[in-house]
This record gives sequence, C-alpha cells and structure tokens, in this order.
Amino acid sequence: MAEDTNSPMDRFCGSTFWNSTETWFTNDPDFTPCFEQTVLVWTPCAFYWLFVAFDFYYLKASLDRNIPWNKLNVSKALVNVGLLVITALDLIMALIKKGGDSQLPLYDLDVWGPIIKFATFLLLFLFIPLNRKYGVQTTGCQFLFWFLLVVLSIPRCRTEVRLDTERGKILSSEEATEQDFSWEEYQFASFFIFFTFSCLMLILNCFADGLPRQTKYQRGENEIPELSASFLSRITYQWFDKMALKGYRNPLEEKDLWDLRPQDSCSEVMPIFAHHWNQNVRKNYRSKTRVEPKAQFSNGHVTFENPHGEKNGRKKGMASIMPPIYKSFGGVFMFGALMKLFTDVLTFAQPQVLSLIIGFVSDQEKDPQPEWKGIMYSVLLFILAAAQTFILGQYFHRMFIVGLRIRTALINAIYRKALRISNSTKKESTVGEIVNLMAVDAQRFMELTTYLNMIWSAPLQIGLALFFLWQQLGPSVLAGLAVMIILIPVNGVIASRIKTYQIRQMKYKDERVKLMNEVLSGIKVLKLYAWEPSFEKQVLDIRDKEIATLRSTAYLNAGTSFLWSCAPFLVSLVTFATYVLIDENNVLDATKTFVSLSLFNILRFPLTMLPMLITNLVQTQVSVNRINKFLNSEELDPNSVHHDPSKPHPMTIENGEFSWGDEITLRNINIEVRKSSLVALVGTVGSGKSSVVQAFLGEMEKLAGHVNTVGKLAYVPQQAWIQNATVRDNILFGQPYDRKRYNKVIDACALRADIDILSAGDQTEIGEKGINLSGGQKQRISLARAVYSDADLYLLDDPLSAVDAHVGKHIFEEVIGPKGVLARKSRILVTHGVTFLPQVDSIYVMKMGEISESGTFDQLVKNKGAFADFIIQHLQEGNEEEEELNQIKRQISSTGDVPELLGSVEKAIKLARTESLSDSISVTSADSLMGGGNGSLRRRVKRQSSHDSVASAASLKKKQEVEGKLIETEKSQTGGVQFAVYKHYIKSVGIFLSLATLILNFVFQAFQIGSNLWLTKWSNDDRVANDTGLRDMYLGVYGAFGFGQVLSYFVCSLALALGCIYCSKLLHETLLYYVFRWPMELFDTTPIGRVVNRFAKDVDTIDNVLPMLWRVVISQAFAVLATIVVISMSTPIFLTVIVPIAFLYYFAQRFYVATSRQLMRLESVSRSPIYSHFSETVTGASTIRAYNVGNRFIDESDAKVDKNQVCKYPSVIANRWLAIRLEMVGNLIILFASLFAVLGGQTNPGLVGLSVSYALQVTQTLNWLVRMTSDIETNIVSVERIKEYGETKQEAAWELEQDKSKPKNWPEEGRVEFQNFQVRYREGLDLVLRGVSFNIKGGEKVGIVGRTGAGKSSLTLALFRIIEAAGGRISIDGVDIATMGLHMLRSRLTIIPQDPVLFSGSLRVNLDPFEIKTDDEIWKALELSHLKSFVKSLAAGLNHEIAEGGENLSVGQRQLVCLARALLRKTKVLVLDEATAAVDLETDDLIQKTIRTEFRDCTVLTIAHRLNTILDSDKVIVLDKGQITEFASPTELLDNPKSAFYSMAKDANLV
Repeated sequence: MAEDTNSPMDRFCGSTFWNSTETWFTNDPDFTPCFEQTVLVWTPCAFYWLFVAFDFYYLKASLDRNIPWNKLNVSKALVNVGLLVITALDLIMALIKKGGDSQLPLYDLDVWGPIIKFATFLLLFLFIPLNRKYGVQTTGCQFLFWFLLVVLSIPRCRTEVRLDTERGKILSSEEATEQDFSWEEYQFASFFIFFTFSCLMLILNCFADGLPRQTKYQRGENEIPELSASFLSRITYQWFDKMALKGYRNPLEEKDLWDLRPQDSCSEVMPIFAHHWNQNVRKNYRSKTRVEPKAQFSNGHVTFENPHGEKNGRKKGMASIMPPIYKSFGGVFMFGALMKLFTDVLTFAQPQVLSLIIGFVSDQEKDPQPEWKGIMYSVLLFILAAAQTFILGQYFHRMFIVGLRIRTALINAIYRKALRISNSTKKESTVGEIVNLMAVDAQRFMELTTYLNMIWSAPLQIGLALFFLWQQLGPSVLAGLAVMIILIPVNGVIASRIKTYQIRQMKYKDERVKLMNEVLSGIKVLKLYAWEPSFEKQVLDIRDKEIATLRSTAYLNAGTSFLWSCAPFLVSLVTFATYVLIDENNVLDATKTFVSLSLFNILRFPLTMLPMLITNLVQTQVSVNRINKFLNSEELDPNSVHHDPSKPHPMTIENGEFSWGDEITLRNINIEVRKSSLVALVGTVGSGKSSVVQAFLGEMEKLAGHVNTVGKLAYVPQQAWIQNATVRDNILFGQPYDRKRYNKVIDACALRADIDILSAGDQTEIGEKGINLSGGQKQRISLARAVYSDADLYLLDDPLSAVDAHVGKHIFEEVIGPKGVLARKSRILVTHGVTFLPQVDSIYVMKMGEISESGTFDQLVKNKGAFADFIIQHLQEGNEEEEELNQIKRQISSTGDVPELLGSVEKAIKLARTESLSDSISVTSADSLMGGGNGSLRRRVKRQSSHDSVASAASLKKKQEVEGKLIETEKSQTGGVQFAVYKHYIKSVGIFLSLATLILNFVFQAFQIGSNLWLTKWSNDDRVANDTGLRDMYLGVYGAFGFGQVLSYFVCSLALALGCIYCSKLLHETLLYYVFRWPMELFDTTPIGRVVNRFAKDVDTIDNVLPMLWRVVISQAFAVLATIVVISMSTPIFLTVIVPIAFLYYFAQRFYVATSRQLMRLESVSRSPIYSHFSETVTGASTIRAYNVGNRFIDESDAKVDKNQVCKYPSVIANRWLAIRLEMVGNLIILFASLFAVLGGQTNPGLVGLSVSYALQVTQTLNWLVRMTSDIETNIVSVERIKEYGETKQEAAWELEQDKSKPKNWPEEGRVEFQNFQVRYREGLDLVLRGVSFNIKGGEKVGIVGRTGAGKSSLTLALFRIIEAAGGRISIDGVDIATMGLHMLRSRLTIIPQDPVLFSGSLRVNLDPFEIKTDDEIWKALELSHLKSFVKSLAAGLNHEIAEGGENLSVGQRQLVCLARALLRKTKVLVLDEATAAVDLETDDLIQKTIRTEFRDCTVLTIAHRLNTILDSDKVIVLDKGQITEFASPTELLDNPKSAFYSMAKDANLV
C-alpha cells in the first residue's frame, strides 16, 4: 500500500483511511483496513460510553439485590477476561514487534486501538459483578454494544480472510522472498479469537441472568416473566408468547395472569406522587411557617396534605395535579420522548432511500448501476423500518406504563380525598359524580399519555417534511403548506364546536346515569306504585337531548374527516399544479413525484394527529379541572374535635355552635359525658339530636366552642351502613376474630336467631347496601360492630328505632343499659322511647337546635318543662306496655308532687288494660326485622325479607359457602364474540346504510388509486416538457380524480356516523325497556352498579367509541387492499409472497385477538369493584372516620386497583407484542416490494415509486387495522352485554286489552280473597307461603302478625304481584289478579312502604309523577299528612328540589311524604308495611290518626309486630312458617288461652 499521508487519519493508521473507488464505484465493494480497525470498532465503543449512564441508572433503580453466581454470569466473566487478555496482548505484541529496532514502524493505531478496546471491555467487565450485586438481570446497552461490535466486525473478517489467501499465494509461489509476515499472521489469529469471543458474548447477552436472592417485594410463583426476561426477549416481547399461546388455546382466566410488576403497584407509585403533591400544596401557601419532612409515611401509609390548608393560611390558588404528575412520572416520559425523536428521524430517512431506489430503476435503461446497490437500498429500507418498529414498540410501552401509573396515582388520590371531604363539598356533588372522576377522568389521562409527545413531535415532523419537500420542489411547497395552514383554523373552529357538544353530551349523560341510579335504587317502590312509565319517559327525554347532541357532533365529525381526507390530496394537487405552472422548465419526473408523495404521506399523520390531540388535550383539561376542583375542595377540619386527656370528662362540648355548611344548625350546646355514664338525648323530629352526635364526630362545621373526646370511638348511625361483605366481616370490621367475644356480642345484640335463619350463617354475603337484610337486622349488625370494636366512647344514634319492643328491651338491658356489656364505657344514646329514660344517668332535651333543659329523669320531671310535655305527649299515644307504664309511674310518683303527669300515666294504664284501644288502627310497629335504618345515601328499598327462615332448615345442609352468595358474579363471556352480535348491530344500523358505507369506501379507494396511476403516467410522459396543453390536460384529470375522492369520502363518513347514532338510540331504548320490565328477583341478584354500568359505560361505548372504530376499520381495510393491488400491478411476482405473509398476519392477529379480548374482559370485570367499593366508601365515610379505619379502606382500594392493573398490564403488552410482529410483516412487504422492483428488471420508475411508497404506508395501516378490529371485538362486547340484558326474563305485561273494560274506580268494595295461595321468592328456593286461604270483606281492618320470617311481607308482595304465585290464586272483588295487567293492579292498590324512598326532583314529582292531580288536591293531601306548614315554609313550595334519596328531609318527613302519596292515590285497598319504624312518637301518632280518619271505609291490611297496634282491628291473621295458624277477631283469640296470639299478647304483657 502506498504510504499516502495526506490526512490525519491516514497518518494515524499508516495506511489509507478511505478509498471511494474500492468501496463505492465498483462491482465488488470493500472497506480499507484502516477504516475497519478504527471506525468500525470505535463506533460500538463510543455508543457504549455514551449510554453507560443508563446502566448506572438501572443499578440505582433496581428493587432487587444479589444474584447468585451461575453458569451464565461465570461464562460472561470468563469470556470477558479472555477479551481483556487478547486486547492487552495486542498492545504488547505491537510494542514488541513494531517500532524500535524492527523495520515495521509503530503507528498510533497500534497503541490506541487496543487501549480504547481494553478500556471499554474493562468497563463492561466491571458491570458483571455490579449487576450481580444490584440484581440487574439484563441490560440493553451491553447487548447493543456486542451486537454492533459483531456486525461491524464482519467486513474485517472478509478482509482478513482475503489477505490470508493472498499471503498463502505469495508464500506458496516460487519467488518466496524473505518477507516477514509474522505480524500479519499474529493479527489474523488475534482478530479471529477476538471475533469468536465477541460472538460468544453476544450469544451470552441474549439470555438474562438468574433470579436475585433478595427482593424488595415477594416474587411469587406467578411473577411476570418480563422481570427476568433478557433484553432481546424484551424488545421482541418474546416473553409474552406463553400468555398468547395460552389465551389462544383456551380463554384466559384470572389465575392465568401474572403478578403486577412491583414498580407499578400502588405501594411504589403512591409515595412518589404524594411527596410531589404535598410539595405542590405547600407552595400554594404563603405562610412559610411549616417546614415539612419529605413524603410522609405513617406506618407504611401515604398521607396527602389538605390543599385547603389551615383555616388561616392565605391561599394563592388551586393546587393542580399537573406539576406532581410531571415530577413523579416525568423521567420515564422523557426517556420515551427520546425514543420518539429517534423514530421521527428514521421516518424521514425512508423517502431518501426511496429516491435512491427510483434513481436506480430509471438508470437501468441508459447506464445501469451495479446490482448490489439495488439490493443494498432494499435492505437498507428494511433495516430502517425494522429499527423504527423496535424503538416505537418500546416507546409505546413506556408511555402506557406512565399512563397506568398516573391513573393509579389519581384514583388513589381521589379515594383518599373522598374519605375526608367536608359536608358542604359532599352536597355539591353526588356519589355518581365523584365515582365518575375516577371512572372517566382518571381513565382519560391514561389514554392521553401515549399521544402527548405528539405536541412537539408533530411540528418537528411537519418541519422536516417541508425541508425535504423544498429540496424536491422548491418554493411551490409553500402553496401546499398554505392549504394546510388554512385548514388548521377551520378544523380548530369545528373542534371547538365539537367540544361544546361533547361537554353538553357529558352533562346529559351524567344526568341520565344519575336518574337511572336513583330509579334502580328505588325500583321496588316504583313497581309498587306502578310509576315506571313516568320515569322511563324522564330517562328517554334526557336521552333524546343526548342523541340530538350526538347527531350534531356526527355532522361536524364527518366535516373534519372530510377535510382531512381531502387535505393530503388538495395539498399535492396545489403543490404540483404550482410547480408545473410557475415555470415552463419545471417538469415532474418519477423521483420528484413519488418522493414528494411519500413525504406528503408522512405529513398526513402529524396533521391528522394535531387536531385530534388538541381536542383530546382540551377534554383532558376539563378532566384536570374537575379533579383539581375535587382535590382542592374543602375537607373536614381534623382539629374541630380536640383530644385533650387532661379534661375531666371523656366527652364534652362547651358553648358549641355548629352548621352543616349553610345556616347554623346547633347553638349554645353544652354537654358533658362523665366516665362510664349513659347520657340520653331526646327531642322531637328535626330538633338536632343526630347533629349533636355528628358534632362529636367532627362531621359538622364548628363555628364556635370547644369539642373534646378522649379515647377510641364507636358509632352507630341512624341509618345503618352495611358493606357488601359477609355478616361476620361486617361485625368484625377489620378487627381480628375472637370467638368468645364475638359470640358474646352476637347474643347481646340479639342476632343469634337471625344468623341461624340466614342461609350460610354468619358467612352469608350481604348484598350492596344490605339489601337482603331487614332494617332491624341491619341496625343490630351495626350495633354489634360497635360493641365488638371495644371502644371507650359510644355514640348511639337511635339504634333501637328499627327493632321491636322486646328486642329493644333486650338490647338495652344486655348492651346499652347500666348492666349491659357497655356499662363501663361512656355512652351517648339518642332515643325516641320514654321507657328507658329512668335508667340513664342524665338526659338532655333538644328543641330547635338548642338544649332546652338537662338533668336526671327526676329533676326534669320536677321541672315541668319541655321534658314533661314530651312525656305527656308520649303517653297519650298509649302504645307502651302496662308493665313499663307502671315503672314510669313509680319513677314519677317517687319524685313527689307532679299531679298532672301522674294523671296522664294513670289514664295510659287504664287504656292499656282495656285491650281494645278505642278504634285506632295504630300503625306503630317496629319489628326487629325491618326498620327504617336503611343503608344510607342511595337507599335501596329492597328487602329479601324473611324468606330464608323456612328455607334455612332445608338448605343449611347444603354447602354454606355457596348458599351465602347472593350477588351473582358478573359473567365475563369467554371465547369469540358471536356473529349474532355483529348481525344484531348491523341490523340496528340498517342494511341500507351499512351497504352504502362499504360501496362508498370502495369508490373512494378506486378514485385514489386512479389519481396515483394517472400521476405515474404523467411523470413518465416525456412529451409534457414541450407541450403545455398536454400538461394542463394531465393536471385537469388529476384534479377531477381528487374531487371524486373527496366527495365519496364525505358521504361515506356521514352515512356511517348517522347509522351508528341511529343504532345506539335503538339499543338504549331496548335496554331501558327491558330493564324497567325486569321482575323484582333480578334486581335482588344483580348489583345496582352493574346495571348502571350498562347504562353508563356500555351505552357510552356504543355512542362514542364504536362509530369511530368502524370508520377507521373500514377505511384501513380498503387501504390494505389498495396497497396489495398497486404493488401487484407494478411487480406481479409480489403475489407469490403475499400468501405466506397473509398467513403470518392472520396468525398473529388470531393469537392476539383471542388473548387481548379476554384480557380486556377480565380488566373490565376487575374494574367495577374499584368503583363499587369507592361508592360504598363515600356512602359510609362518616362511619369509617368514626372508627378511624380509613387506612384499612385505603389499602383495600389499593388492592383492588392493583388487581385491575394485573389485568390491564398484559393487555397493554399484548398490543406491543402484536405491533412488533405485525410491523415486521409489513416490513417484509416493504422488503419484497423493493427487492422485486430492483431485481425484476422493472424499467418504469413511476410504477416502482408508486408501489414502494404504498408499501411504506402499509405497516402503519396493517397495524391500525388489527388494533382496530380487535378494539371492535372488545367494544362490541358492549352490544353483547346490552343484548344480553334485552334477553332477560320479563315480568308480566303492564297493560292488557281486557283491563280497559274495568270501571274507573275498581275495586269498588275492596274484597280480598286468598285461595290456597303459595309463593316462593326465586326459582329453586323453598315456598314462603304454603297454601294460605282467607277471605277479607270490603272495608275490614286486618292485622297480620307473626314471628320474623313467617311470611308477612311476602303476603303484601304477592298482593302486588312483585312475586308471582307458585300455586293458588288471589282475587280482589272477585277478579283473579293474575289475569290483570300489572299496572292496572298496582295502580289500584295503595301501599305505605316501610322505607320512605324519595327521588331527586321537585316535591311535586315525588307526590304525583304523572302530573294528573291538581294543586288543590296535592295541598289537601299535604295538609292531611301534616306537611302543609313545612312545605309552605319552603321558598319553592311544591317545587322544592329534593336531594338524591331525599337527603334534605328528615326520615320522619320522608315517611310523611309517603303518607301523602297514599292519600293522593286513595284506593279501596291500603297496605301498611310496618310503616312507622323510624319515626318518633309524634309523627307516629299523626300518621295513625290520619289513617284512622281518611281510610275509614277502605280495606286496610296492617303488617304489625307490636300487638297493641292491631288489637282494635276487625280480624287478626297469625302466620307461622308460611301458613295461617289463626284467623279471627282479636277478642276471640285473646279469650282462648291456647291460641298463639294469646301467648304473644302474654309476652307483651297485654293480658
């Protein structure tokens, strides 16, 4: 080699560094040895040194430690040592053999080459023990380093082998001179040893190291393989194969899923987020006083600071969730952004290679280039595409992880906040809206993260594209750009319109779902009143508004998609037209045309994405604002209650003033509760008794005064809050199970009998809000929970209201009273009863939110104040038993001179002695088993009343566990979605519109291909250069083609959108129709959340998600077909490859869809528990706070979120797994299309350009296609679920033809007759009534009594046909009720149900939903039900808005509203279901009086437990175990000492 030392590199090597004749202008290319030994070795080294930071980061971030030595890392170390040795040897040999005395000069390369390699290998060697120590099982940088090293050493292999053969020739030839080849021989040997070792290292780096010994989190059997997968397996997602295969063979189930990666779990994500959130909150306060520690952990719990701050800290503005999100998850995000940058750059390399290929083809005729160049271009195109595939895969994966983590963080932050919001905040939003924050808004973030990088990437791509276009077409590009820029504001305008519509649609959706929620909660009442049509109409009215909004959105969407579909075409048309018209000399040739076209295609994506991204961003901004508003809302002040142990008494309030957020509710409150004393709070309805209890709990806003409690609290709310868990879990409430204590508590709270009745004992699952328990049972379970918690202070808010007298007495004696379990504790008891007052230590009498007097029983009686009035009032009702009255009499007479009180007591005793109590049909009753205390917020008026008593004996033998399940688990269908579902959907859309869409899409593609072929013809036509007429003709036809495209696409997207809307309208109507007509049993076994989910999530999917998916799928499918057509036209041989490629594609797709669909289903099933647990928590927040178990609930919520992630993560990976495999298929298409074009001797550069530019797009299209088809399969499940609800069992028809013949005022007499009547609650359960026969004459008053579970309620339910007969018949006025329409029957009977259920809306709608009564009639009813003065006092009168569940009325008032409903309806038959359980004595009295007078001549059936309420009725029915044991007048039965009624009366001390 000639020593040519003209460049520094030449000098460095001592030989030529670059020789283009040898490398490029030749048919046999090769590099120079100098280039091979410097650039090709140093590139990998430089790469590694650049990215070694990542390796250090992984060491730091690793959660594991200590991988044991194993074959793999030992061999790595050994091979690495080998490499170090050989490199060191290179240096030593160079120093020995060259320079100095030897005739070979020593060049810099001989010294620096080995040193650089040695340093790099040493660094790699150091990482072997480091990775072992820190538990890093694989690193990408090292794998890439070895990969690059091996690939780049291949040219040198070829060179060395050639040189060796040349040396062999020289040596074997005759004139073997005295040349010394020893150095070259050494280099040959050393290089091949080096190369072998490098290959070994590459192979070793394909595997991951063993499992670490120490891990931060337990790594179970089921751990996710990703954690121990090698780098290679990670970038190809090969570790997912097992799951894909399993999912393909049979549908995946929950047990097949892997555990969550620890770094994605709540316990890792939350502390980081909380730390940044707290920092951000603190920034918002000017007060520099508090210096806080870093993230606060209290025993492993994360605390969030209250953005509302101390009452005094001045506030600068809202704390936003955005900064904490950036800070917590920004790192991974930035790394993703870096990858995005790489792929963007790679995208633009493709058109450059395309222009080389077109150049290569067009040279074929005149001056052909060597064939290897063509092949090289094709391979280069493939490599670029493949690199892009892998990097994009990782990018999306990273982004999804960030999305998941953000969602986790937000859900948890919202959950933690919901446990602490103040009452005024709670008033602002319903439970549904708060749940929506979690379900919709947090979800939105997750969907956005993937696209967020488009904010900078899109402008970058647009800029690069324009730069390259400028090179091709010069300034004409500006014309095209102008078109794009004009389109952007147009789109912006449309987008903002769409946004307003979307917000409107969201509002309607919220309204609709909220209404449905209430309707479903109160469905039993609606059925009893036959009110469904009114509410069905309300829902449909909202839905119509929603559909109208959707329709407007559809028009606008068609507009945008039309603009975007014609944008690329318009742009190319304008650009090409400008280009050829500016200057005669500008001629379009193939290179210009197709490179420009492929650049325009690249441009299309960012331009489509930007507007979408902007609308998405705006939506997310709305979500951010909603979440911010919630997270910044006011919290309960944790310091409103002090815990100062130095105070003399455990519970005190001094000069307290409290409010519920608006006007003052309580004033001048002074209460002290001494240690181990029992204090009673009494007073009329609405006097503020419960509010005092809430004040002790810190639930009210404290305006002034001082509240102090010392010790652990337990709280029994007025409306028991029951979790959806087993009875035992409800009582233990997170405490450890202690059998002795548990049994003691159960006996004390009189729960033993109830638990024996329940099908699975105390392992029976209680439905949502305790629907399968009666009010009394709920109340007692709530009490048992308090007693079991073994607290120091007890706040009992009227726990005895829902239970009947003897149970109440038992509970008072055993639990609350001076001899009860709680005797050593400090207790506050809110009560309505007088009976127990003599036994309490002190009494506070509440009146109008103030304490009117206080003292012991004796003192108060002497005072003759409010308390004495209260007692007189109470005694007049005469519903106390004689024994108790005597006790009160003794108590009062002992206090000395209170004649008027004694007088009223005497009177009451006389009354009690004469069994028949004048003519009252008093309705008081408060059976143990049912009562007003019914689960709070959205109260379900459900009650699986006592059906199990009878069932129990038979069924206890069965497996308890199974029996205890009430709620059927949500089915997640397995296997493919049946074709029937698609057929159902297409039918709903309509055949005509479906076909029109397909045909129009076909036309659109035809126009597109036509215009492109025309371009080819134009660019290949040489005559155009001289003939302007010809040129204009070409331009005109091109424009015409474009116009066709635009028009066909517009019509097509419109047809599709309208079809989909029509379909969603239809589907919602059927769903609504069927759900309203479900029999009651279905509502009992289906949790309300699940049905609401159908109306919210599934309907939303059909409204918003499916139309978009269909549009994309149809257009993409046609695009793929078009691509295949075009490539085959250019290179027919391509058709041979298409078959195997299609095969690969199909397999990837089938594997994926099977797995992914099932994962999605599992994910959606695991999502609902998060929300139902959340709404349960919001409902029971005050109880949770009182018991101070917030942390346990937070943990439960975290566990549910984690479980949801377990299902979500694999489905994200499945997407990537598929994308990589599919894109490789697409890349193969690119490879073959370009190879055939190059090798097939194709001479038409236009066609080649066209086919390759189509091929370049195909990857994206294929990818989208599978993704969208599988999305459709996933989302069509919504149609399937709605269809499934449409095929459920229905109750009997509402209206029948023959009903119309019945008179308006039927039933005229009100005769009720039961003939051998049998009934059961559900298929497969035992009979509850077994052959009951009796006859009631019109106008008779009948009392129905019996022990719990005797079938009393079943009787009324059967009368209303809520449960259908299993045998026998009921007739009213001689008409068999089974032959009537349900509404006919139900609207002609009146019931005052046991649970007062109100719906949100005006008071008027609550009384008369069909708006058929006049105002006068309504006022009359209100007057009779003693509500007139109350309603008159309201600003809005009859239009007073009632809150969800009637929260803004007291329980007593709600009960009176139900009475008013009954009065308005006033039919011949009235049923009273223990109607006055939760009402204080005054209200009780009012109701009884009203019923006595207003329903004098009606048939009245009263279900009672307190016998004195029915002693005056005409007949008594005694039920036992579903049969009538006695049916006669009360006097008759009491004369017979053997009768069951007599023994009951004896128990109640009535005889």
